[in-house]
Amino acid sequence: MSLIKKFASVGGATMASRVLGFVREAMIASFLGAGPVADAFYAAFRFPNLFRRLFAEGAFNAAFVPLFAREIEAGGPLAAKKFAEQVLAVLVLSLVVLSALAMIFMPFLVATVIAPRFADDPAKFDLTVLLARIMFPYLAAMSLVAMMAGILNSLRRYFLAALAPVLLNIVLVSGLIMSGYLALSQANIGEVLGWSVTISGALQLGLLVWALRREGFTLAPVRPRLTPAVKRLLWLALPAAVTGGITQINLLVGQIIASAQDGAIAVINYADRLNQLPLGVIGIAIGVVLLPELSRALGAGDTREAQHLQNRSLEFGLAITVPAAVGLALLPQPFIALVFERGAFTRETTVLTASVLAAFAIGLPSFVLSKIFTPAFYAREDMRTPLLASMVSVFINIAGSLILFPRLGVTGIAIATSLAGWLQALYLGQRLLARDLFRPSPLTIRRVALILVGSALMGAVLWWIGENFPHLLLDATLLVRLGSVLLTVVAGAAVYFSFSFLTGALDRAEFARLFRRRKRS
Repeated sequence: MSLIKKFASVGGATMASRVLGFVREAMIASFLGAGPVADAFYAAFRFPNLFRRLFAEGAFNAAFVPLFAREIEAGGPLAAKKFAEQVLAVLVLSLVVLSALAMIFMPFLVATVIAPRFADDPAKFDLTVLLARIMFPYLAAMSLVAMMAGILNSLRRYFLAALAPVLLNIVLVSGLIMSGYLALSQANIGEVLGWSVTISGALQLGLLVWALRREGFTLAPVRPRLTPAVKRLLWLALPAAVTGGITQINLLVGQIIASAQDGAIAVINYADRLNQLPLGVIGIAIGVVLLPELSRALGAGDTREAQHLQNRSLEFGLAITVPAAVGLALLPQPFIALVFERGAFTRETTVLTASVLAAFAIGLPSFVLSKIFTPAFYAREDMRTPLLASMVSVFINIAGSLILFPRLGVTGIAIATSLAGWLQALYLGQRLLARDLFRPSPLTIRRVALILVGSALMGAVLWWIGENFPHLLLDATLLVRLGSVLLTVVAGAAVYFSFSFLTGALDRAEFARLFRRRKRS
């Protein structure tokens, strides 16, 4: 399977999750708007999500996958299985201790880390504590899911691991439908959402355990021990955990600052939901596939293949995210209004959320670039360089948010997040070039330049449509707005892809193979 097909496999599964995520967010916006229950839910959910990114996805994608892939290459499946069992035993013990401590001290965590300003509203504060306690077991389940997914990815089985998050949205949407049928109060709907999150974590874990058994890879329980291999993993995982969760750290910083403004946390999450569509589909697909592929190539001493993987990833990532960023930055209001504006979600909230989305969109390509550059360090077990880049990013984000929030409100937080993302990506790219770990080929440089030109042409078309047909995009009936937004997207895509295929910015043959139903022998 080609690299682009692997990206498409993971991206397709992630797209299914993101589409259902839109349905979920639209329903939450309709039921809760940007009110106190929405603030409490998103603040509480952000905390286990942060730890999931830091200690689960970040640490395991960065540290576990290269070591596991190396065990497969050097010692075969049995050695890799033994290593995985040792890691699993230590991970389970750590999760039990962490979950117990977090749930006991949750009021302190909410008051100091999650949302300090909620202390001014006792009802919102108490609800946030309750929801955080309900949802914290989700962290334990998703940490185990991340490990199972890392094993499947190292075995080059990508689809089910990428599909598992769909269950989160299915359970949440089901909970919201039930809440509407029972006519529950907003506070009770918040509790239903909390329990739905935890239940979905258990279902995702069950799915991946089944997927591993189907591959003949069953992990037996063993006594937790700090073996040399586990110590090596922990040594690599600590900086990788911080680096891998840098986006969540930046969003958490923004959440803490935004907790001073009513509804601001919900607005950030609504805007981030749209921003996460291209970032999740493309960025996650590249991150999931590139790290194990690079690790195996470098483990086999094939530096030429490693360079090829990085060049193709750079082309593919920018080919999708640059035009997506242009579209979201130029026409944020029609997208926000179409997805969210109903029920408790008013036009005033749409305008504010759109400004935040536009600011997030500016940084969208930078986060995908970081997803492309970071695996080159992780595959070589260099965790310090990405860690340094992430520390600089956090500092810029905190300073920028504190400076811009009093002047621009919640939009200033999004601007600071994007600025931090670009500085991180540029630093990582510069270090790769300085160490001669990655050299973009002349073909890649030419394609990237043409992608930028094609995106600018598409942007001109979108700007013209937005200036001349705002009534169709914003103020017409739902069906008319849906049709108008879809036609606008199609028009922009037609301009971009026509230019890109005609000039060679995109490989027509590679993309054509993605849509062929007949499998090549």
